[in-house]
Amino acid sequence: MPEKIVTNHDLTRLVETSDEWIRTRTGICRRHVVTGENLTSLCVEASKKALKASGISPLDLDMIIVATLTPDEPLPNASSAVQKELGAVNAFCFDLSAACSGFVYAMGCAAMYIKGGAARYVLVIGGEVLSKITNWADRSTCILFGDGAGAAVFGVSDEPGFLGMSMGTDGQRGYTLKMFEREMDNPFMTEEQRRAANMEEGPEGTLIPKSRYVSMDGSEVFKFAVKKVPESIHQVLEAQHMTVEDVDHFVLHQANYRIIESVAKRLKAPMDKFIITIDEYGNTSAASVPLALDELMASGKVKKGETIMISGFGGGLTWGSILMRMV
Repeated sequence: MPEKIVTNHDLTRLVETSDEWIRTRTGICRRHVVTGENLTSLCVEASKKALKASGISPLDLDMIIVATLTPDEPLPNASSAVQKELGAVNAFCFDLSAACSGFVYAMGCAAMYIKGGAARYVLVIGGEVLSKITNWADRSTCILFGDGAGAAVFGVSDEPGFLGMSMGTDGQRGYTLKMFEREMDNPFMTEEQRRAANMEEGPEGTLIPKSRYVSMDGSEVFKFAVKKVPESIHQVLEAQHMTVEDVDHFVLHQANYRIIESVAKRLKAPMDKFIITIDEYGNTSAASVPLALDELMASGKVKKGETIMISGFGGGLTWGSILMRMV
């Protein structure tokens, strides 16, 4: 995590809000924001800790996946930058962009590469520097997001640790969460074409410049999450002929405490099975799941043979769930 901690009280100096308002609506108390760090440095630090915990050398890695929507630069990609810093010269690398579902999607990729025999050890990283795409004058979004990174090493095992997964995308509702980046501009475009390409429909049909900051329809995201996440979890469990009661721990993307609470109610699962980290980190997008998973593992609550249901959901709109067993 970045060293700088930004509390809800700190945000009251930027926008009209209060600590109570933020806590009661989101469950967030503070978030970490980069000052001297960047995405690569966060990902490298998390990766070193994961490699040390796994006993795997960087030279043993066959593959590195970084799930992010906020790389330090478009080229080279984030995974290549991480490979350089780790000295993991035998690994092939790529980035994966699926917003808050990114780490779960990357886990699925790692599992399939290992099951297919194309890799033995895969480093999967979820990292974000959302502070650089946050409009700090917009109280509907700036209260939500934080920066951070988490990493995990996946490898071959004599016992099945990866039990199953379910993934989905609803591109029809993709612009529920949106952000535009580089302008469309080349010497072959007319001024009219350039203007049309860089404008979007605003209130009452007006045209406004496309925003370079993340924006969202919070109520639509809430409805999407509380419907799709339980569906996805049930799909995974049904394929394994298991029930919600067979799951020992739930690790969900930390977007909003109310979303996690609503999902738990729909699943009829007790909240003490759900790890909660949103109070400390806020919504860290692709970093959210690995940060929560790390906290769960560090708690000592997970025993050999127990099952962990991991679920991510977010921009795209995307969602995915993976069931794992501790071996």
